[in-house]
Amino acid sequence: MVHLFDSMQRKKQPFKPINPDRVTMYLCGPTVYGDIHIGNARPIVVFDVLSRLLRHEFPEVIYVRNITDIDDKIIQRAAELQISTQELVRETTARFHADCAALGALSVDHEPRATEYLDEMIAMIEILIARDHAYVSGRHVLFASATYDDYGGLSGRSLDDQVVGARVEVADYKRDAHDFVLWKPAENAQLGWDSPWGRGRPGWHIECSAMSKALLGQDFDIHGGGYDLVFPHHENERAQNCCAYPGSGFAHTWLHNGLVMVEGEKMSKSLGNFITLRAALDQYPGEALRFLFLGSHYRKPLDYQRAKMQQTLRTLQRMYCRLSEAGLDPQETDEIPLDADFLTALRNDMNTPLALSRLSSLARQNPRQMRCCGQFLGLFTRSISEVCPVQQSTMDDPAIVAKVTARENARKTKDFATADLLRAELLAQGIEIIDTPDGARWRKISAHLLG
Repeated sequence: MVHLFDSMQRKKQPFKPINPDRVTMYLCGPTVYGDIHIGNARPIVVFDVLSRLLRHEFPEVIYVRNITDIDDKIIQRAAELQISTQELVRETTARFHADCAALGALSVDHEPRATEYLDEMIAMIEILIARDHAYVSGRHVLFASATYDDYGGLSGRSLDDQVVGARVEVADYKRDAHDFVLWKPAENAQLGWDSPWGRGRPGWHIECSAMSKALLGQDFDIHGGGYDLVFPHHENERAQNCCAYPGSGFAHTWLHNGLVMVEGEKMSKSLGNFITLRAALDQYPGEALRFLFLGSHYRKPLDYQRAKMQQTLRTLQRMYCRLSEAGLDPQETDEIPLDADFLTALRNDMNTPLALSRLSSLARQNPRQMRCCGQFLGLFTRSISEVCPVQQSTMDDPAIVAKVTARENARKTKDFATADLLRAELLAQGIEIIDTPDGARWRKISAHLLG
């Protein structure tokens, strides 16, 4: 049985879908005004792995990830570039899809765009007004947070705990500072639609509420996203849906991945350490970034470090080289069952670090099974020649052979200090030592692996 940590219940528990024959999952996707950063990339990988696991466990999975193509940032960015919002959305969405493919993410089942669901948003807002959970003020429609008794149930933050002006917008048209916008007037003709309350556009939170309702129903199994979305976005989504449709539980399980830091610091433009996924892909293969994301448990913070990336590249290279030694093409597939220990790790709240550890063990014990499990995680997408180039002239170099032999002799006499020194010298020359039961083997590694 799959166990998942429910953010609302604040505990790990067995995952029991509403309908065991049809699992439903919604992930908050990008706002397409610019390239996503490496923090945005993490949930793409996390929930891609979850969808793969659920498809293994259940007959059908419906995975929805939206595109937010209505937002003030889109308007501002389009104006800066002197292009239409439609052109910006089209180009940015295409780049997002390319980035997802580079990370090895499978296609989702539905990718709704906010502009396609305006009627559903307006209908939901009308219901909220009729039920006295929303009101019209100053050409705005706002959700009255105090009318929902369980507001804060997801984030654990009561209305009294909210810091006004921090993540809660203060405005004179609000009855209460905690109320949030469902519909606002459109001052810019590029993004505006007619509504019962005048020409305008929807608030951010109502978009996901309407799209998830339209595609998955009032109740669905899993709602996911980054930890930064718990409040206010997911809190407000939940409030809207539960108030519009009394008796609805909305999402039955909430999953949130931890944030991404850079070299131990919070990523921000002000610190100069803001890294887009595109920039990271210019330095490293998408597979290596995916491996890095999987190397930390999804609920924990992840530190993007150059040293970790170098280690990740070396680990992947060793796995590819092991496949090569076993005469296996990394991209061929086998119809064999997944390793039991590997699968147990994933079923336990997606413990991908433990699953990768099992992959390392299988590299020694059963490379064919390693390939099968690695492919399940979206790995082994490249050819052997890309990852394990061998230069025979270097392999025959007498100086290299002498150092490798000297290291072997040092290990036999338990002179590990000398053995480690020789290994470091070889690595500095671009030669990696692979210790096997049959003795040491060595390969030329790519320059970018040397750091």
